[in-house]
Amino acid sequence: MEKMKIAFIGGGAMGEAMLSAILSKNLSTAENVWVSDVKEERRHHLQQKYGVATTPDNQEAAEKSDIVVLAIKPQNLSEVLATLNGQLESSQLVLSIIAGARIATLCQGLSHRSIVRVMPNTPAQIGQGISVWTATAEVSDQQKEWARAILATMGKEIYLDEEKYLDMATAVSGSGPAYFFLFVECLTQAAVKIGLAPEVAEELVLQTMLGSSQLLQKSGKSPAELRRQVTSPGGTTAEALAQFEKGGLASLVSQAVTAAYNKAKELGK
Repeated sequence: MEKMKIAFIGGGAMGEAMLSAILSKNLSTAENVWVSDVKEERRHHLQQKYGVATTPDNQEAAEKSDIVVLAIKPQNLSEVLATLNGQLESSQLVLSIIAGARIATLCQGLSHRSIVRVMPNTPAQIGQGISVWTATAEVSDQQKEWARAILATMGKEIYLDEEKYLDMATAVSGSGPAYFFLFVECLTQAAVKIGLAPEVAEELVLQTMLGSSQLLQKSGKSPAELRRQVTSPGGTTAEALAQFEKGGLASLVSQAVTAAYNKAKELGK
């Protein structure tokens, strides 16, 4: 099968995660990948590590590819759109992982209609991510398969037919890893406070989180059912959960996700 010809506009962490996954899963080869980045040190790093061609010129990278991945920071969007406006062929697919960048903004800024917008998350860096994506009507079935194959190299992917759902996904899966990291921090700090050594607390918390997530994934049981199974009436778990309920944990989580969702909508205006 012919390898994908891909240009990465931007060489940041998420773009590099995608690049690494694409090459490791053999969707493309280093000879068929180009990366543009304004920072010379990033270009040198990517060229040395992956053997791909690099350039500071966005147009030079994009003109060689079938798929153009926009992997830049949101604050650099207007500048990059200006360099690529009117420069893309109608047959080229644009795949954007820019947080908050609306499809309408990309279409107008690029004078281009074949666009896939993606909300990935950071576990993609180890192949355990989940990407939520949507596409314009002009994206062909073949191009959708390209997008699906690329995103699957980083973990799971979910296609949704309306862009509005990406803001919701941003609040849940996009920002979600930070919620779990925060809980790990808090649980570790609490374990140290009651007397455990920091290194013991860290190992206990991390393995508990990893094991619990895998049990949830593989048991076929709901979170509520598993919670009930480990909660004996009048026992230690019941006592701890009562404190979470007293502190309004469910309401606090709902408020946090809603705030993230509203911010995602605001950033896209």
